[in-house]
Amino acid sequence: MARQNPASLFLTLTLLAAGTALAAGPEPVQFVTIGYHDVRDNLAWHHDPDQYASTTENLAGHFRWLAAEGYTVISIDDVLAARAGERRLPDRSVLLTFDDGFRSVYTHVYPLLKLFGYHAVVSPVTSWIESDGIVPYNREQLDASHFLTWAQLREMTDSGLVEVASHSHDLHRGIVANPQGNELPAATSHAFSNARYESTPEYQARIRADLAASARAIEENIGTRPRAVTWPYGAWNETGRRLAADLGMSLSLTLDPMDPVDARGVIGREMSVANPGVERFADLFNGYRANPPVRAAQVDLDYVYDPDPDRQEANLSLLLDRVKAMGINTVFLQAFADPDGNGAAEAVYFPNRHLPMRADLFNRAAWQLRTRSNVSVYAWMPIMAFNTDSIPPDWQVLALPDGKPDPNAEPRLSIFVPAARQLIVEVYEDLARQAEFAGIHFHDDGRLNEFEDANPAAVRAYEQAIGRCVDAHALTGDALAGDWARFKSAALIRFTQELADRTADWHPELKTSRNLFATSLLLDGSETFLAQSFPQFLANYDYVTLMAMPRFEGYRNEKKFYRNLIDAVASEPEGLANTTFQLQAMDWDRQRWLSGRSLQQTMKYLKSRGVVNLAYYPDDFIKGKPSLKHLRRGLSVREQIGAGDP
Repeated sequence: MARQNPASLFLTLTLLAAGTALAAGPEPVQFVTIGYHDVRDNLAWHHDPDQYASTTENLAGHFRWLAAEGYTVISIDDVLAARAGERRLPDRSVLLTFDDGFRSVYTHVYPLLKLFGYHAVVSPVTSWIESDGIVPYNREQLDASHFLTWAQLREMTDSGLVEVASHSHDLHRGIVANPQGNELPAATSHAFSNARYESTPEYQARIRADLAASARAIEENIGTRPRAVTWPYGAWNETGRRLAADLGMSLSLTLDPMDPVDARGVIGREMSVANPGVERFADLFNGYRANPPVRAAQVDLDYVYDPDPDRQEANLSLLLDRVKAMGINTVFLQAFADPDGNGAAEAVYFPNRHLPMRADLFNRAAWQLRTRSNVSVYAWMPIMAFNTDSIPPDWQVLALPDGKPDPNAEPRLSIFVPAARQLIVEVYEDLARQAEFAGIHFHDDGRLNEFEDANPAAVRAYEQAIGRCVDAHALTGDALAGDWARFKSAALIRFTQELADRTADWHPELKTSRNLFATSLLLDGSETFLAQSFPQFLANYDYVTLMAMPRFEGYRNEKKFYRNLIDAVASEPEGLANTTFQLQAMDWDRQRWLSGRSLQQTMKYLKSRGVVNLAYYPDDFIKGKPSLKHLRRGLSVREQIGAGDP
């Protein structure tokens, strides 16, 4: 094997960790896409139950504004030609879309399209067209008279102004997707019925059959096959996107952010909500909206779990009410079970191939938090800390000098052992298939000290990287320690990226957060004994969750601790914007809760010093610790950043 000098090795590993890749496929194409639904003139003045409906007057105002501001309304033909490199889109291009196939598209929208010469994408649910059934829609029961006819769709298509896309045949609904009976989007959820989950092949067959039925109905009735699919509720995944593309629908319209349309053909949209006038409509074109501050609680699902289903539901209700009352926007929700508190997953809270399932609870809790408490849920998962009797001992992280697991650390699997690595990947894949969530929060087990990982597989991986044999004991010496630490740091980042990529197949807009020890910022050379790098974390995760816990780290002067930590974070580009300061709510050494008032005061101080994102751990939602009053004042997203508390 060719030799590689340490500097070159570090550069290579750093680039790999950062996910550097060459561009491939069609050149990304940028334009604005606006989504509408029903258009009618009897909307309630103050608050209409259908928040997605628009009036004809306001829609006409939108069209006039587009013309006055020099926007070009493009078609699907234009998008496909631009992606193929056949022509460029004008600088100010906008795609107009109308979902659900309301008849008002023909009676109210089509005349305006003809008047302005504008194109539009119309996406009907094909099972709703000329149906004898009743469609439950927004707490109403609608019949076929509310939706377009095939003759109307043909007329609009023949005009050249309207492109008909699929909005599925029968996926615009929820299906039971867990034992507790929660209904989740049919397009992305594995159905639960007769005490079993739909298998992935069964799920794929169901989605393919539905999309094929929709495409066939459109082709038979208007003469052309759809080239785009508009996913109901904006819920999609890579499996569905690929199935749609195989059926000729190479473009997927979602509710994701409006990023440039890349090789996958995913088109994010801004949705017209609450019948906006021209001024609010114009705001949709003012660039990307700033991300709100992260205000998060990290929650142990172990505290929700109870063998008694009624008690478990009562515990969940307490959590939901508390989270909603806090006014936060994010929950890091434990997806694994750690009843003995050793930091490792002995079981998990979702069906999977490898670990015991303590209860099928994560999907239920995550969905309820999202829909009832209005928060984004990140699945809190270990990176390496999995520990069951079925896992061979030689898969573990080992430490020098005796080549055994560190007795002071949680049990961890070596990511350099291929079989152990595959087990962890498959557990993440099973979580992604079985539950709805917005992100992954990587646990604090993602660290390796200077004596780890002495597993022979880890040493062989390092030898392969540097092109020569080494004595494992020499890895702790000054000569190799720096390169060995950077190698491990980069390897852990690459592994978490692999886990995120596998998860993102089912959750394409997945966000990532990873715990970082404060020591990584406060002590020189900390990468040697932690295999963690703050700059690399910033480069590779959406958020770094910094465990700003002075008592946990053994610091007596808390003010100095926070001041030094803030200075270190602020010294990195985008450091404060992308770092969440996570405070400890309990003194674990003394086993007592910290005062809610002191927690609030710490949050107030951090905000005054420019800290934007805040979190805390742990939380006892059953006993109400820490104080809800103080948490709300310190964390609520309704508070002005940096402002005083009420």
